[in-house]
Amino acid sequence: MTSDVRITFLGGLGEIGRNCATIETDQELLILDCGQLFGDETLPGVDAVLPDFTYIVERANKLVGCIATHSHEDHIGGIPYLLRDLTNADARKLDIYGSKFTLGMIENKISEAGVSKAATLNEVTDGTTAKIGSFSIEFLPVTHSTPSGLISSITTPQGIVLHSSDFKLDHTPIDGRRTDLARIGAISGDPGIRLLLADSTNADSPGMSASEMSIRKGINDIFEEHAEKRLIISAFSSHIHRVQQIAEEAVRTNRVIFPLGRSMKRNLQLARDLGILSIPDKFVQDIEKVDDYPDHQVCVVATGSQGEPRAALSKMASGDSKFLEIGPNDAIIFSSHPIPGNEAAVARLRNTMARKGATVIHSGQVHIHTTGHGKAGELQTLHAVASPEWFVPVHGEYVHLVAHAKLGREMGLPDERVVMCTDGDQIVMTNDKIYSERVTDGGKVYIDGSIGYLTQDVIDDRIILGENGFLAIDAIIDWDRRELIGDPQLISRGWLDSASAPELLDEGVKVARDAIVSALADPESEFDDIERVTRRAVGRWVNDRTRRRPMLAPMLRSISG
Repeated sequence: MTSDVRITFLGGLGEIGRNCATIETDQELLILDCGQLFGDETLPGVDAVLPDFTYIVERANKLVGCIATHSHEDHIGGIPYLLRDLTNADARKLDIYGSKFTLGMIENKISEAGVSKAATLNEVTDGTTAKIGSFSIEFLPVTHSTPSGLISSITTPQGIVLHSSDFKLDHTPIDGRRTDLARIGAISGDPGIRLLLADSTNADSPGMSASEMSIRKGINDIFEEHAEKRLIISAFSSHIHRVQQIAEEAVRTNRVIFPLGRSMKRNLQLARDLGILSIPDKFVQDIEKVDDYPDHQVCVVATGSQGEPRAALSKMASGDSKFLEIGPNDAIIFSSHPIPGNEAAVARLRNTMARKGATVIHSGQVHIHTTGHGKAGELQTLHAVASPEWFVPVHGEYVHLVAHAKLGREMGLPDERVVMCTDGDQIVMTNDKIYSERVTDGGKVYIDGSIGYLTQDVIDDRIILGENGFLAIDAIIDWDRRELIGDPQLISRGWLDSASAPELLDEGVKVARDAIVSALADPESEFDDIERVTRRAVGRWVNDRTRRRPMLAPMLRSISG
C-alpha cells in the first residue's frame, strides 16, 4: 500500500499574497513557497502579513526543504520570518531551492534579517531534477514578470504534482525563455500528472495576456513625447525585463538610469551581476548624482508604484525625498496596474503628483504594462497540455479560484476531480482518490516592523481607535465607604470635540455616575464588577447617542477613607 500524501495550504488561496503550502508524507515535509502580503490602510501599522507557520514549526523534524518558485515577495517574503521561527524551535538548517536570481534575492533578505546561518541555498537550473528527501522535483522554465521563474514537477508516492507557479504564455519574452509546454506535455503522457496546482489570478479574464515585448512602443512614445522632461518611471523592482526595456530606450535617447529605492538599487545590481540585465556602465549612476544632469538626460526608475507609504515615489510626493523635488518638468510614469486593494492609495499618489505640477502617465492611458499572469485562454492551454487527473486552483482571490474551477470543468474534468480549497485546507492524496479536509484555521500573522509580531486583538484595537476614537472614564472611589468621590470625567480622543458638545459630555458624565453609584450599592460587587457595569452603561449610551463605538477605558481608582 502506497503511503498517503498531504498538501496543506497555509496562504495564497482566497487572496493575492502570502503564498505558502506544504507537501507531506508520514516522514517528510517539503515547503512550496513562503510569501508575505503587505499591509494596507485596512491594517494600521502593519508592514507584513504572514502565514501562520505553526503547522510547519510543529513538524520541523520532518522538514527536508523549501522550493522558492520565483522572486516575488508574495512567494519569498516570509522566508526570513520562517527561519527565525525554526531557529527558535532548534530546527536544523533549512535547504532552500531556487534559480540563481531568486536565491540572490533571498540571500539579500535573510542577510538583512540576520538569519543567513539558518538556511542553505541550493541553485537549480531549467530542466534539472533535484532530490529533496524522497521527493524528486524537475524544474521547468516559466514566463512571468520576474526572471527565472520555475514550474515544479514533484514526484511523490501518490504520483506527480505539477505546480505551475505564477505563469503566462509569452511567445516573445524579453529573455527568450518560454514556458516549457513541451516538457509538461511529455510528463502528462508518461507517467501522467496526478494533480495540477495552477495560478488562478487572471482566470476570470478572457483571452490571452499581451507579451512583455508589446509595451515597447508605449515606452518609446513616452520618451519621444516628453523628451525635454525628467522621466521618473515606477515599476516593481523585481520586474527586471521591464527595467531592461526602459534602459534600452534610455540609452537610445542618451538618458542615464538612476535607480531609486533600496530594493530597486539592490535588485538591479544583482541582475546586472548575473548577466540578466544589460546596461552599459556609463548609463547607470547613483541617485546622489542626479542633480549633475539636465532633466532631458535623466531617467529615474523608482519603487512605489503601488502607493506604498515608505517607498521612493511616496516620499517624493510627500516632499520627504532626499534626492528629488517634484515639479512641472517631471513626467511620472506608473508602469504597473494597482494590485487589488491598492487602488485608493495609488489614486491618491497620482493626484498628489499632479498637484505638484507633474505630468502623470499610467497604464490606463498608454500601453506601458502587461500582466505576468496568464488569462483564461492560457489557462485552457495549460490544462489541455497537462491533462491532469485532479485539479486544485491556487493563487488568487476567491472569485479567481471559482472562475478557474469552472474553467477546469469546462476542460473536461469531472466535478468531483476539481477540488476547491482555501487557506487552512489540506488535500489528501490516497491510492483511490483525492479529497480535502480542514486542518488549520488558515490564520494570519501580522508584523509591525518596529515592534514585531502583533495579535489580531491589537489590530482590532487599532482599527477601532482609527475609526471611532477613544473614551476614558476617570473616577475615584472611596472603597471603604463604597462612595463615589466627585463626578467622573469623560476624556475623549478622536470620538468628539468636548468644546463643541459640552452638553453631550455632561449627559455622559451622569450616565457614568449613575452606573457607578448603582453598582456600589450592591454589597456583593467587586471592583472589577464596578468597571464592567460602568463600561456597559457608557457603551450603550455612546452607541445610542452617536452611533459610534469608541474604545472605552474605565480608569476607576480606589482610595481608602
